[in-house]
Amino acid sequence: MSAQCEATAKLAAGAPMSFFERWLTLWVFLCIIAGTLIGVAAPQLARTVGRMELAHVNIPVGVLIWVMIIPMLMKIDFGALHEVQRQRASIAITLLVNWAIKPFTMALMGWLFIRHAFAPYLPADQHDSYVAGLILLGAAPCTAMVFVWSNLCRGDANFTITQVALNDLVMVFAFAPIVALLLGVSAIPVPWDTLLLSVVMYIVIPLVLAQAWRKSLLTKGQACFDAAAQSIGPWSIAALLATLMLLFAFQGQAIAEQPLIIAMLAVPILLQGLLIAALGYWLNRTFRVAHNIAAPSTMIGASNFFELAVAVAIALYGFESGAALATVVGVLIEVPVMLWLVRMVNASKEWYEGNNAT
Repeated sequence: MSAQCEATAKLAAGAPMSFFERWLTLWVFLCIIAGTLIGVAAPQLARTVGRMELAHVNIPVGVLIWVMIIPMLMKIDFGALHEVQRQRASIAITLLVNWAIKPFTMALMGWLFIRHAFAPYLPADQHDSYVAGLILLGAAPCTAMVFVWSNLCRGDANFTITQVALNDLVMVFAFAPIVALLLGVSAIPVPWDTLLLSVVMYIVIPLVLAQAWRKSLLTKGQACFDAAAQSIGPWSIAALLATLMLLFAFQGQAIAEQPLIIAMLAVPILLQGLLIAALGYWLNRTFRVAHNIAAPSTMIGASNFFELAVAVAIALYGFESGAALATVVGVLIEVPVMLWLVRMVNASKEWYEGNNAT
């Protein structure tokens, strides 16, 4: 890896968590409360914002999503893809888990819990929408917050940035077909035009803009890029929190009437995260992958690109849909679960290396 790529990898995967990242669960919780109260007290205001659409894309949320993900996508270095050969075992494991297993187990969780176990307690007209939201979460592997998780579990920076770059390339081509397949299998109508528009709007265009900005900054030197990345980093968290407030404002009345819906949606998301993390960690240990590679590999598989899932759920089904609510619950669940998984991966290092991983 070139010196520039290595420096960028250290910036992306070696920086400490910011104050807002460290307390993200608290901010999410406060935004949920604030958004819900707004939705209950001023439902007409929320509906007015929700009607601000262009080609099925809500304009305020579209802007917030771009502000949220472009600073994260700037960290991706596609020049690191030549590292794939060196870490091919763990790369293969992560791709297998992310694209051949994870979306399908999430669809299975949705079928099991939403259509059966919890079906009598959920609004019947929202079953399909809840399942669709879970499918969107499962089909969007993490490409942003994974830098934070990798840093916390002392993961290899070069591997992390290589895997994230590869995941983004795969996502451009695989996200829409996998989502469409699983929606079809779940007997949910597939709005192909909106789905493809969402991929362009929330993957392709932000990725192109982020990489163009990255290239422009790097021509001025690594110090210029580092300073810009650090200064715009808080934008992502602020945009995420603003989006959550809007989402829960639209869902306010429904949540106030049925708060147990949040708990029921959390169950399949929680079980999915634990299952995928355990599978990824076990596969890496079985194939004797070094712990500092296996740790970020496990984190990448267990976490979600929830920013994308939220945006696509809104574009496909609307602000007030069960799909949008399910993806937002994914945000609420992911942060504490991933912090716990980081702790478990670090604590189990001695056991892991007892397998003579190399």
